[in-house]
Amino acid sequence: MPDNTIPGTPKGCERIAYVVGFQENAAYSDVYGGGGATVGLDCHLIRPVDQPSEKLIVFMHPVGGGMYLPMVRELARAGHHVLWANSRYRGADYALIMEKVACDLGEAICDAKDRLGYSNIVLAGWSGGGSLAMWYQALAEAGAGISRTAAGDPYNVSADRMPAANGIMMLAAHVSRHRIFTEWIDPSILDESTPDIRDPELNLYDPANPNQPPYSTAFLTTFAAAQVARNRRITAWVKEKLLSVKASENPNSEFAFTVHGTMADPRWLDSTIEPSDRAPGTCYLGDPKTVNDGPVGLARFCTLRSWLSQWSIDDARCDAISSGAQISIPSLVIGNTADDACTPSHTTRLFDAIGHENKQLYMVKDATHYYAGPNGRAHLKEASGIIGEFMKGL
Repeated sequence: MPDNTIPGTPKGCERIAYVVGFQENAAYSDVYGGGGATVGLDCHLIRPVDQPSEKLIVFMHPVGGGMYLPMVRELARAGHHVLWANSRYRGADYALIMEKVACDLGEAICDAKDRLGYSNIVLAGWSGGGSLAMWYQALAEAGAGISRTAAGDPYNVSADRMPAANGIMMLAAHVSRHRIFTEWIDPSILDESTPDIRDPELNLYDPANPNQPPYSTAFLTTFAAAQVARNRRITAWVKEKLLSVKASENPNSEFAFTVHGTMADPRWLDSTIEPSDRAPGTCYLGDPKTVNDGPVGLARFCTLRSWLSQWSIDDARCDAISSGAQISIPSLVIGNTADDACTPSHTTRLFDAIGHENKQLYMVKDATHYYAGPNGRAHLKEASGIIGEFMKGL
């Protein structure tokens, strides 16, 4: 019988919650609970009742739990079988290793194929899940599995545990966590040990800054270079610290640290930089000035190995731009012109990165990142319709 008692389950659909569990040889647990060798992935399968299908749309985000996202519910309402599989790091990215997230996605897909009987897998990369899906597919098509993390630690995932998908969709996605993070990081922090002391000429939120919107091309060039420079300064410190850790009597130990100032993208304050329908002066988390040093900013709390795997502009591997040229399956890229997180340039960069011609690009006019607002429902149905047509060809 359909379980319509669970909030967020569309009428005529059932929501089946289950756990994909597996063992791996780990020195310690980098997630809360479970033990070092036990991994459990919280999964929700949402599908129409009495409408069997061999096709399954699979979502995973490195850290976000999206089982009740509007798009997930809408796709099930439209007749698709949809799986949202949480990675082991749901809600906590401070120790996240992207190589382990790719392993998690592979395990969720193996379970869907082997236990649930789905033969046609369509990856759906929502927001930060976009680069994960693209990178995973590139790894799967290469057939080499994973042998090491970005920090150089051995981590073996065999190719047979990473089956390739039949199609891929980028939905309100960005190009990678390390790229978007670098576009958002506050370059006015010149010394990580004194984050409250900031260069006024690089501080977007300092009213005394002589550089004000609309920003000059020269300022934006200087600002972007300073963002990359700050990312690399942190990376250099991380690598030096990690070398000392690995040389110690406990080479598997970690070191936690805080990164201040991580929401300083000039695009939030100057809508002329990348014209779109998004509201100026805000971002998907609210007031960017508040978010810049708020508790939920990207990389606010971090660890050495996680920084290299997730945030380092030069070391992180989960990258949709470099992965796009390595995939061969049909691809759909949908962006939203009022997206206040993944701005339209991310959408076009994703599309351009895909190296084959069996790809489609579609922009939903005036839609926000989460399809909020008075017209959100219509925007959602529009995007779902495009996805439905794409699914017919798979």
